[in-house]
Amino acid sequence: MSAARYTALDVFRGLTICVMIVVNTSPAGAEPFAQLQHAQWFGFTLTDLVFPSFLFAIGNSMVFAFRKPLPQKAFLLKVLKRSALIFLLGYLMYWFPFVHQTPDGAWAFNDIGHTRIMGVLQRIALCYLFASLAARYLSIKGILILSGVLLLGYWGLLYAFTPAADALTMTGNLGAKIDQFVLGLDHMYRGGARGYDPEGLLSTLPAIVNVLAGYLCGRLILKTEDRLSTVLILSGVGLALVSVALVWSFGFPFSKRLWTSSFALLTIGFDCLILSGIIAYVDVAKRREGLGFFETFGRNPLVIYLFSELLVTVLQTFKNAEGHGLYDLIGLNLFRTPVTGSWGALACAVAYMLVCWGLGWWMDRKHLIIKL
Repeated sequence: MSAARYTALDVFRGLTICVMIVVNTSPAGAEPFAQLQHAQWFGFTLTDLVFPSFLFAIGNSMVFAFRKPLPQKAFLLKVLKRSALIFLLGYLMYWFPFVHQTPDGAWAFNDIGHTRIMGVLQRIALCYLFASLAARYLSIKGILILSGVLLLGYWGLLYAFTPAADALTMTGNLGAKIDQFVLGLDHMYRGGARGYDPEGLLSTLPAIVNVLAGYLCGRLILKTEDRLSTVLILSGVGLALVSVALVWSFGFPFSKRLWTSSFALLTIGFDCLILSGIIAYVDVAKRREGLGFFETFGRNPLVIYLFSELLVTVLQTFKNAEGHGLYDLIGLNLFRTPVTGSWGALACAVAYMLVCWGLGWWMDRKHLIIKL
């Protein structure tokens, strides 16, 4: 595996993190562009592709992380430790900043009894755990069979245990019912209808397939010496998966918030196409212009993501008399005056993304690579 191949994967991860920060940090006060928001329930936008792409990139990375064989006990300890750490960081991120200001101006600890349990990092941890075990103990054929079982099984479960009218609704679907029973309403997502969590337990099953698909693509990249063949295979697979997903969507619509199986296939197909394009640019065309920016994000993706989430949380902790957080005030006062509306929201998010890139640049200068 040449350095250029690693470059392609770093660029893919970096591009994912870059877009993730932009879509996650649009300030209050203006409506973001439609493609920079998640689809309300059914449908698909650019934003919906971001999280699945990060899971796909994790699968790519697993190939190289597992190249050096470890004894079974050491392997299991490593995977369990990493999964637990990522899950814990995600949980603490929702409890952060651990304190809040009361109406009388005093400070008190946040109620851990109402802290969300699941979330983005928690889903990453669970997907990584199960995908790692599959990669260790199953053949390629076994992984393909498992992926099919997870996608078809999830589809079947949603319809088998709830009335057809409720099977794909926000709070009536089987996944929501499981989350309500296992997690409890006080530990679920608060950005939508009460009793619904977009990173719930059951919908993690099809998300595992995004990681497994990334792993299989990584295996292909590692094995195939002819880079043009790699590009052609990935492109063909990507187009085939997108086509199958479009047909499947007539019976099982695209929904990132429900992580439907058709949505999983669609995002895997797009990721294959995007990765094939990057490999064509880096390995086939031998071009490197414009790559350094994304490589900076790609070398420390989880650290930069955590930083982006925590810094916004800290800024939003400080509010003015009208209740606007500091980050929203920055957006309102620095970006809405010269550039109004959706363009102002985008400008603010891009500026914040560049701040996060600065952390990655500093880490590069210090030769710091932090692997969680």
